[in-house]
Amino acid sequence: MEEIREELLRALAGVVPVSSRVAFYSTVTGEVVDTATLDAGYWVRNLREPVRFAPVVAALAQAGAGVFIEASPHPVLIAGIGDTLAEAGAQCAVVETLRRDQGGMARFLASAAQAHVHGVDLDWNAIFPGDHPRHVTLPTYAFQRERYWLDAGRSRGAGDVRGLGLGAADHPLLGAAVGMADSDEWLLTGWLSLSTHPWLADHAVHGTVLVPGTALVDLVIRAGDEVGCDEIEELTLQAPLLLPERGGVQIQVRVRAGEPDGRREAMVYSRLAEEDIDHPWTCHAVAVLVGGASGRGSDVWDAGGVWPPVGARPVDVEGFYEGLAGRGYAYGPAFQGLRAAWRGSGGELFAEVVLPEELRQDAGRFGIHPALLDAALQVSLLGTGAGDGEDGQTRLVFAFRGVRLLASGAGAVRVRLTGVGGDAVRVELADSVGELVAVVGSMVARSVDVGLLGVVDSGVGESLFGVEWVELAGGAAGDSAEVSGGVWVVVGSESVVEGLVVDGVEVVRFADMGSLGRAVELGEVVPGVVVWCV
Repeated sequence: MEEIREELLRALAGVVPVSSRVAFYSTVTGEVVDTATLDAGYWVRNLREPVRFAPVVAALAQAGAGVFIEASPHPVLIAGIGDTLAEAGAQCAVVETLRRDQGGMARFLASAAQAHVHGVDLDWNAIFPGDHPRHVTLPTYAFQRERYWLDAGRSRGAGDVRGLGLGAADHPLLGAAVGMADSDEWLLTGWLSLSTHPWLADHAVHGTVLVPGTALVDLVIRAGDEVGCDEIEELTLQAPLLLPERGGVQIQVRVRAGEPDGRREAMVYSRLAEEDIDHPWTCHAVAVLVGGASGRGSDVWDAGGVWPPVGARPVDVEGFYEGLAGRGYAYGPAFQGLRAAWRGSGGELFAEVVLPEELRQDAGRFGIHPALLDAALQVSLLGTGAGDGEDGQTRLVFAFRGVRLLASGAGAVRVRLTGVGGDAVRVELADSVGELVAVVGSMVARSVDVGLLGVVDSGVGESLFGVEWVELAGGAAGDSAEVSGGVWVVVGSESVVEGLVVDGVEVVRFADMGSLGRAVELGEVVPGVVVWCV
């Protein structure tokens, strides 16, 4: 205890400069006293008389104390010290030494560091005995938008890939590009994870993080640049690209050799990346690339006129993202780009969408940032009479046609959506002066079964167990099933229900897998057998 007392007094000596010595302020007298007078009589007074805590704290601050240190196993006086200093108008720091359940050296050193940054001189040789500590220079704060620290989770960039025989892809989602030796094919590769691209976590559907289809569009646009193709004639999404909570996925964009008419096929693949498991590749998108489209512009929107267009009526977008969350679209800040919308006299939709500030610094590295293009496509959820999802179904983008990028690096755009028949909409994007940024000739969204989402490939194909659908010949489910009890759920055709004649079986029908999934989540049904009429 005596050693602790000496160390505490030495620390206080640097912050209470009274007559160049350590001063002891008494909460009994409210004044500086000589510690030699702290006899039995003094401590009896300390028990019987009022504690002059607040006057002493105020006097210490007035005397020049800059830091107050509470030496205790858990801070109980810090709040009172802070209130007193605030009433006195003093700018002082208050530091504890230990905390409940944090009584080790790590907590003490953290408190010592806190005192040090507020001007308390520390004996570094005592803190680091025998380690010969020395000061090192660090960048001045703040580090906003500029990193100075090594982070293994963010070290999967392209780097200098020339030593590996590859070329840099110069794209935030791709690390390298290489042409095949024996053909006119190209391969672009990359790595995606929530640690390297945290903004992707803001795009989730029914609790599952999905890489937006707009990201796959931008990957194919970049691949087209490599082979001189400036239009995606058609891109069809075959499977959602899911991101795991931990680890990441490898991605490949393969561009086949050109056909005689100049068309090229491009495919986007991914697989889970784990050192001890060789996962299969999944094809997420197939596209057809063509060239010679950059000069076409007579068929697109002239966005250089009055904005918003004359006669357009404002559409209320307040609560838009809250409403989408209720339908399963969990868009975080990175994907909440819709700012305003209007409905034109012809039924078309106009809107303004922007990238959040923290993503704008990378916008120039993309052809068009996926979050910006996704926000433009979200306008269709306001209702265009074409695939707006107002029936409560969850829809995801299924196909694109006629995608042309006319300017890169946009951080904010004006948008026009028009229905082109069926579930398709045309999307046109322009900058603030009316110059076109991109055109999507047709975008189609389709309903999805939410029960099929949320399963990231984990190598179950290598397991001894699996789940398979068994085909029932002729719809004779009752005759073929091995299970004769429990609840039978039929998804799809009403006619199949009539053929399920099994003693003791309760039959429940659902229109689609999504409806069944929601019923299971709510505990409304526990299926024994599911019959899916495909």
